[in-house]
Amino acid sequence: MESTNRNLNKLNIFLASPRGFCAGVDRAVEIVKKTIEKFGTPVYVRHEIVHNKHVVEDLKNIGTIFVTELDEIEDKTRPVIFSAHGVSKKVVETAKFKNLFYIDATCPLVSKVHREAEQLHKQGYNIFLIGHENHPEVIGTMGQLDNNQITLIQSKNDVSNISLKNENDKYAYITQTTLSIDDTREIIDALKEKIPTIKAPIKEDICYATTNRQGAVKFIAQKCDLFLIIGSPNSSNSLRLVEVAKKNGCKNSMLLHDGVAFPKKDILQSNNLGISSGASAPEILIQNLIKEIAKLRKVKIEEISTAVENITFKLPSNLK
Repeated sequence: MESTNRNLNKLNIFLASPRGFCAGVDRAVEIVKKTIEKFGTPVYVRHEIVHNKHVVEDLKNIGTIFVTELDEIEDKTRPVIFSAHGVSKKVVETAKFKNLFYIDATCPLVSKVHREAEQLHKQGYNIFLIGHENHPEVIGTMGQLDNNQITLIQSKNDVSNISLKNENDKYAYITQTTLSIDDTREIIDALKEKIPTIKAPIKEDICYATTNRQGAVKFIAQKCDLFLIIGSPNSSNSLRLVEVAKKNGCKNSMLLHDGVAFPKKDILQSNNLGISSGASAPEILIQNLIKEIAKLRKVKIEEISTAVENITFKLPSNLK
C-alpha cells in the first residue's frame, strides 16, 4: 500500500525550451534599466514595457512610472520610453511636439513590420494586417499609415467579407508578430484563395521566439494530461501557447497569472505535466512554480529543447 502511494505521488514535468524572455523583451527591459542608470529617476514608460505584471512591478520599484498616454507625464524633462509593442506615428509626432526626450524600445521585429507597411503603401498596395483588434502592437502597426489605409483581418470570416473593388488593384498582407502559426496559416491560405496574386512578406512576420515557443509546446503537449503556461492574460503570445497546447493533445491547458488560483487539484490528479512561459515572463516565475509543485508531488523534471536561441538586439545608440 505504501509503495502504491509513493508511485501515485510521482509527477513527470516536461519543461519546454525555449521558453520565457525573448531578445525583444530582454532588450526592452534593459533599455528601461539603462535609462535609469544613465539619467536617474523617474523614467516614464508609455504602456506596459512588456505584458507581464511581475516585470512591470520590478521596474516600478526602481523608479519607473507607467502611463497610458503622454498627456499623463507630469515632469516633461524626464525620459519617456515607448514599449516593446511599438507605437503609431502619431505618438512619435506628439512626443516631438511636446519636446519630450523619448527612447524607442520597440522590438526590432515589430519595427520590421512597420517598415514593410510603409514600403508596401509607397508601392501602391492595399494592405491587410492579420492580428487582434486593440492589441498595442496592432494599434502601432496600423498607425504607421493614415486612418483606414490598413485593413485588419482577424479570422477567415473576415477574409470572406473582403470586397475587391478593382481587379487591377495590388494587395499584400503583413501580420502581428505574436500570433498562432497554425491559425495564421489558415487565414493566409484563405487570403491566397481569394486573392491569388496577394503579396506575402519576404520573410515571415511571426517572430522567431513565438515560432520556437509554440514549437516546443506542440512537441510536448501530446505527452501531457496537464499543461501550465505562465504569462499575463493580456499577453498575446502567452494566450497562443495555451491554444497550441490544447490543439495538440492536452485539453487541460491553462494560463497561470496573479489573477488565478494555484491549480492544486489539477496538479494532484496529473501524471505528466507540461510547463512553459510566454516571451514576456521571467524565468524566476517558472522556478517558483516548480518549487510550489514540489511541495505537493515528487517531481521528475525533463527539459525538452526543440530549438536553440542565440539572438540578441542592440540597444539604442543614446544608451550605449
